[in-house]
Amino acid sequence: MVKRSFGEKLKSLFTHHKSADEEFFEDLTDALIEGDIGAAGAVELVDRLESLCKKEKIYDEENIKAELKKMLLENVKSVDFEIQEGKVNVFMILGVNGVGKTTTVAKMAKYYTEKNVDVIMAASDTFRAAAVDQISMHGEKLGVRVVKHQMGSDPSAVVFDAAQACKAKGGGLVLADTAGRLHNKENLVNELKKIDRIAGSKADEGCYKKILVVDATTGQNAVRQAEVFNEAVSLDAIILTKYDSTAKGGGIYTIGKTLGIPVLFICTGEKYENIAPFSPEDYVEEFLG
Repeated sequence: MVKRSFGEKLKSLFTHHKSADEEFFEDLTDALIEGDIGAAGAVELVDRLESLCKKEKIYDEENIKAELKKMLLENVKSVDFEIQEGKVNVFMILGVNGVGKTTTVAKMAKYYTEKNVDVIMAASDTFRAAAVDQISMHGEKLGVRVVKHQMGSDPSAVVFDAAQACKAKGGGLVLADTAGRLHNKENLVNELKKIDRIAGSKADEGCYKKILVVDATTGQNAVRQAEVFNEAVSLDAIILTKYDSTAKGGGIYTIGKTLGIPVLFICTGEKYENIAPFSPEDYVEEFLG
């Protein structure tokens, strides 16, 4: 059974209901929850929408969708980080295993290299041999320098060395790939806090960002991951991977509403060029179908 996107469900709601009555708004709430806008958020959104539609006498599909779009956009925000020239910029890339974090680091390396930024990738997920090998392979393919230590070494020492190398070259951007073993939360959180301290002290002022990679298809799981990582290191942005389906698009609204974290990029495939700055307008348009 193919899971329908929220946009498809919305379309059938308007076909099925002859008017925007109470039952229509109840079904809309269910559809939003299935689209991964959390239950509390969906109820609040629909309550606001329903009272606005009654007050303004809005009953047609086009205008109801337009109002819903406006409300969603209030909490779906984008961000763009300027890489400061001649300074040490550090992006700590976070996320649980399996979200495509290392590949995303490589995509970002290509993206910023093409903007004439001198990029260094730091293989600071020292717990998975695969992660270090993977980032080394990407570095070779992209012609981007990779700073790595041996397996099991201190991840923050890798970030330290990468930042030193960046400084010696007269500035640039360090992309630090970190571990994401969430099942051992306490250890992970302590380790991330240590990397956070080192990265924060090595980057020039205003040049350090903490960015969480989440899988767009995991919906509410992405929200929970954002909560855990945000609590540990206070996030500056989100990157959405596997953004090929809008069925679960609502997670970003919830992250924006509850945590106030904007989105930096979306990734749509496996290739290095499958990365683009996030557009809230396009995102909400696609979510609404």
